[in-house]
Amino acid sequence: MAKNKSVYVCQNCGAESPKWIGHCPSCHEWNSYREEIVTAAPPAAPGRDAVRRKPELLSGIEANENDRITSGIGEVDRILGGGMVKGSLILMGGEPGIGKSTLALQIALATPGRTVLYVSGEESEGQVKLRAKRLDGKNDRCFIYNETEPESVLTQTGAIKPELLIIDSIQTLSSSMLESSAGSVTQVRECAAMMLRYAKESGVPVILIGHITKDGTLAGPKVLEHIVDVVLQFEGDGNYVFRILRPVKNRFGSTAEIGIFEMGSKGLREVTDPSELFIRRDRDPASGVTIAATVDGVRPFMIETQSLVSSAVYGTPQRSSTGFDTRRLNMLLAVLEKRAGFRLGVKDVFLNIAGGLKVSDPAIDLAVAAAVLSSNLDAPVDHHTAFAAEVGLSGEVRPVARIEQRIMEAARMGFTEMVISGFHRDVKDVPGLKISKVYKIEGLVRLLFS
Repeated sequence: MAKNKSVYVCQNCGAESPKWIGHCPSCHEWNSYREEIVTAAPPAAPGRDAVRRKPELLSGIEANENDRITSGIGEVDRILGGGMVKGSLILMGGEPGIGKSTLALQIALATPGRTVLYVSGEESEGQVKLRAKRLDGKNDRCFIYNETEPESVLTQTGAIKPELLIIDSIQTLSSSMLESSAGSVTQVRECAAMMLRYAKESGVPVILIGHITKDGTLAGPKVLEHIVDVVLQFEGDGNYVFRILRPVKNRFGSTAEIGIFEMGSKGLREVTDPSELFIRRDRDPASGVTIAATVDGVRPFMIETQSLVSSAVYGTPQRSSTGFDTRRLNMLLAVLEKRAGFRLGVKDVFLNIAGGLKVSDPAIDLAVAAAVLSSNLDAPVDHHTAFAAEVGLSGEVRPVARIEQRIMEAARMGFTEMVISGFHRDVKDVPGLKISKVYKIEGLVRLLFS
């Protein structure tokens, strides 16, 4: 007969303890242990269950690389590697209100005639209908099901036989076979395992929407990210209209791609040309504004860097940056003061990446330095000039990766000059675009302000 035992499980990392402890030794979280009842089933007798499958030779297994299902949204298909693989389990997480449910519902409505089961544990059928009415797309074979028991969901999949299953969200599912509450580590782990078995046995792709913790990580046990095939992170700022869908894990494609969307009144719109979204060319040149050619994953686009340098009012200079690492900004200011002779230590310096982007690409160092110098000298930089290079501590201008893609993107956007590192070799000329090379930060000053 099965026996019940009580264990304490950390709701943050899934670590178990036979007794309650206040501080988790694994993730160092405080007051995260909750009591859960675990039913231990007796071990099955040897030979009791028949073997249903046999091992197969790798050379004898047939696999079709084109065996994918389109999501109906080009940006999603591109970051997935060409579409959803049959039988794959996809986990999509992000901040509250970022648009996870909106994107999932748009996928459900994007392909007319495809049978989709959209399971909502957070909204009623009427609420989902109200949200669907303002979205583009229509699918007469989209079923909405308000349920939180995975057993009932699997029963309905047997009756409807969907081509795509969407669960919103995995933290709301609660199996009746477990005594823990919905959203606990045990419930999330077991419900995700049930959806995984269904996906692999039926060949139906399953999309799970997941919540995240205050630290920005996916809520639930770490095993949740291990068992799924694809992990998509939905990023963005509620104060801006753009959203970035970034693959953190992808067993069937690259994790270097990103998808960019714009939030509007009719849901999420695909942004096929992000450079047009992040830069403005219809205004007079202003000091402290430069354009950088950056690459996120394998996708190049142009971004606008804005700087303001002014005299320190309160005696202690301020250093502030939005969308750029403040410590790296301090390093660039020290290089400009030491190597180029500019006295920036007694001035306030503010830096902003326009559009709310958070950029970690070192290739925008040269654009940041040019923006700071432009604001300090109050001399505008030609808005038809783009920058792409890293700045070292000794003042050298270092080469960056994917320079050809950056140059082609600048030429496509109509820039007439591109400033890069002089250490780049064999850079091909592009008609209509002048390539200017600098080796030292002093050379940048002479090039722009001589």
